[in-house]
Amino acid sequence: MNTNIPNTQPKKETGMRSLDQALRPESWTEYIGQPTIKENLRILLSAAKGRGHQPEHVLLYGPPGLGKTTLAHLITKEIGSSLRATSGPAIERVGDLASILTNLSPGDVLFIDEIHRLNRNIEEILYPALEAGVLDIIIGKGPAARTVQLELPPFTLIAATTRISMLSAPLRSRFSGGTFRLAYYSHEEIAEILRRSARILNIEADQDAFMEIARRSRATPRTANYLLKRARDFADVNQEPLSVKTIKKALALLEIDEIGLNQTDRDILSTIIDKFHGGPVGLKSIAATLSEEEATIEEVHEPYLMQIGLIERTPRGRVVTSQGYTHIGYDVPESAQGKLV
Repeated sequence: MNTNIPNTQPKKETGMRSLDQALRPESWTEYIGQPTIKENLRILLSAAKGRGHQPEHVLLYGPPGLGKTTLAHLITKEIGSSLRATSGPAIERVGDLASILTNLSPGDVLFIDEIHRLNRNIEEILYPALEAGVLDIIIGKGPAARTVQLELPPFTLIAATTRISMLSAPLRSRFSGGTFRLAYYSHEEIAEILRRSARILNIEADQDAFMEIARRSRATPRTANYLLKRARDFADVNQEPLSVKTIKKALALLEIDEIGLNQTDRDILSTIIDKFHGGPVGLKSIAATLSEEEATIEEVHEPYLMQIGLIERTPRGRVVTSQGYTHIGYDVPESAQGKLV
């Protein structure tokens, strides 16, 4: 085994910022994609600024890695404020949220990631805070209990979730600034994001190389940047140029195929075909056969397989489509003919 690791010094990657932070867009012009959301936010922020008001609360939802956190940073920068970030799982008690809200400064932006994981009792504390700008605190217990109402400074809540259906209707209705769904990106948009990332990371590659990664990125910027960094590592260690050929070898080592499927994705398809005759089959049976968690299959793997038309979800369970059979090299049976998404 060769233990001679090249002693290469990073260029723009020095300092305290992580690579992911370094690659995060710092202006609206650097944020590629989501044009409708950007325009709606531009109008919302411009109108609030013109009236001298705090921007209203915003809810962002969609699959992981599409730029929800980045939008929160850009909104904060646009209004010249400070961002206070936390997440649903980190807020364990009512007192945790009360402490966060009472320590906000006027004009702050509070970003809560994974807000769908907030406890319902904690969620109810947000209702008056978002609607009336007050915090209701109960002091004491039993007959002696009384409610104290604290005025909160003006603030904007930006919430992000990958599972909007898990938010209660009362909470969703209080995002008066708008609820926006982030869409998957096109290959061209991903390639443009990769060109910017390559400049920051001092990577030299041609357009074909960026498109090769884009096709395997699952239409997600975070995944695209991850693959770019791993391909860069492979090229550096093996002293190869970052060409299409090198990228194919690097991603083959990661078991990422030409449309972005990993080994578990392919195992799901082959399991449904081999063990359950192409489906329909329930999620519980698939998970048990693969020794995988149901939530992992449903939230990580299944959305992309459905998006690109390799499986479909029916009332009776999951079914592999004719494209799914073809992609992993199986003959398409008559029962799957015409099962296209």
